[in-house]
Amino acid sequence: MSRSYFQSKCIVWASIFVIAGFTIFSSYDLVSAAPMPPTFAPLVSKLTPAVVNINTEKHVKYRGGRGFDVPGRPGGRDPFEEFFGHFFGQNDRYSRFQQRPVKSLGSGFIISADGYILTNNHVVQDADEIKITLSDKKVYDARLIGRDEKTDLAVLKIDADHDLPFVELGDSSKLKVGDWLIAIGNPFGLARTVTAGIVSARGRVIGSGPYDDFIQTDASINPGNSGGPLFNVKGEVVGINTAIVASGQGIGFAIPVNMAKDLLPQLKTGKVSRGRLGVHIQDVTPELAASFGLDEKQGAVISEVIAESPAARAGLKTGDIILAVDGKPVAEMHILPRMIAAKKPGTKVKLKVLRLGKIIQVKVVLDDLEGGSGTEFSQSADDRLEGLGLTVRQLTPELAARQRLALEHGVIISRLDPDGRAADAGLQVGDIVLMVNNLKISTVKNFKQALHEGRKLPYLRFLVQRQQNRLFVVVNLGKK
Repeated sequence: MSRSYFQSKCIVWASIFVIAGFTIFSSYDLVSAAPMPPTFAPLVSKLTPAVVNINTEKHVKYRGGRGFDVPGRPGGRDPFEEFFGHFFGQNDRYSRFQQRPVKSLGSGFIISADGYILTNNHVVQDADEIKITLSDKKVYDARLIGRDEKTDLAVLKIDADHDLPFVELGDSSKLKVGDWLIAIGNPFGLARTVTAGIVSARGRVIGSGPYDDFIQTDASINPGNSGGPLFNVKGEVVGINTAIVASGQGIGFAIPVNMAKDLLPQLKTGKVSRGRLGVHIQDVTPELAASFGLDEKQGAVISEVIAESPAARAGLKTGDIILAVDGKPVAEMHILPRMIAAKKPGTKVKLKVLRLGKIIQVKVVLDDLEGGSGTEFSQSADDRLEGLGLTVRQLTPELAARQRLALEHGVIISRLDPDGRAADAGLQVGDIVLMVNNLKISTVKNFKQALHEGRKLPYLRFLVQRQQNRLFVVVNLGKK
């Protein structure tokens, strides 16, 4: 067949796919969707004046030479000193500390007519000097009002002799995957660059901090965009552009604006305080959910209650599963620390808790996260849950002291059959068994009793202490 024949075949197939595509989309009900403008230009024109460029400078100390400065020479170093210093060796006592400026670029946006600006903490952290450039090219010195490393947010302030343009903060909880987004910022120093894309995903956890809850977007975000606004098609800020995947294109992340709205009153005072519950938690795996009688994977299971914490005072117990906070469901483990941290110290919260198969309500008065250990994650065990195959010995005071464990009861796993069910479930030599199902383990004898009582169940649920963490491990007793 001729080449033109194949070309014509390709064109035909392409036409078919286009027609099919229009046919498919026409079958959807788009009446309720927000009307799309033919261009974003009017919206961008309205929003751009409130988007600012942030230039920072900090001075970094380093050990230089004896300082034979040469006027006009970059770096001010004398080439003869450079040569003889290397040839004879430079004596540190003749060298001196010098400073060099390190400059960086970022973005931000004005949130009130009196000059408050929202941006990322990493844009302004450790800066000795912060300058703000507006869209009219006017430059202002900025003051750092408040910052928060855990959420990577910061508030700046500039003083002008007139009201400044500002943007409205929207509601990021209303975003849906597929919604249009517009990013405006200062990538690579290219001021007021506009890109557009969609919401690719919500609730992304990328390991940047304890309160990850990122919006993922394919709107182009590059170095220099950090701190800039992410808008919906109404012109409301729904996110603060923060991070990108270095090895991939079209993958950017933004902090939901609702997180910033919750923190703004505190950031403006210069101090952020967070609520503390005082528990260690782990994720509810499908196996754990089944062992606790949950129909579906949800909530956060308490693996340890910290002594003298709000949780301890309220009567929370190891093995409790927290399902909701003030009526808001805890869908996954990582959501709970974020929900608690958003509350101020002294706040009374109501927890929906699953305990021994029954739902109870527990009221807790939170204290300050800075005053002690808060809500911490325990590493989940390997979930290869498929013969028990383990040997235990009594945990003696001497053994506990040798292991630096503040424990008064338990048995320690001294040997594991690598092909056994316990090893498959993720138990390890050295784990201290504190509980099996709902029976507290204090001796080898009652450990064996717990195994005997659980022999007819489809699983055994172990609570173990592993180094400084407590975690649940479910051993499947079904066919291997």
